[in-house]
Amino acid sequence: MSDKEKDMQDDDFIVEMEDEQGNKYYYQEEMIIPVGDQRYALLVGIHDDEHEHEHGCGCGCEDDEDVLIAKIIINAEGEEEYVEPTDEEFEAVQKAYDALVEESEKE
Repeated sequence: MSDKEKDMQDDDFIVEMEDEQGNKYYYQEEMIIPVGDQRYALLVGIHDDEHEHEHGCGCGCEDDEDVLIAKIIINAEGEEEYVEPTDEEFEAVQKAYDALVEESEKE
């Protein structure tokens, strides 16, 4: 994952991500998961009818929900940037998310 940009649209955070080949993908920030002093975003892919019919990657993404976990860092320009977490960070975020879901089910 390289160049990321966050835009405000209809009170939802939309994150634009670009892969190594320059393909752009859009995600909605569903929630922020704090782990220690770090923050991670739960991102859900945004797919429209045009994407489903013209995407053509063969990945089956129109059939499966596209969900990512991204670490939120502050880059050199002082702006938030989304980066891929390490395996250890990903596992810690999964545990924190499970705990949040468990807590919300008790309420």
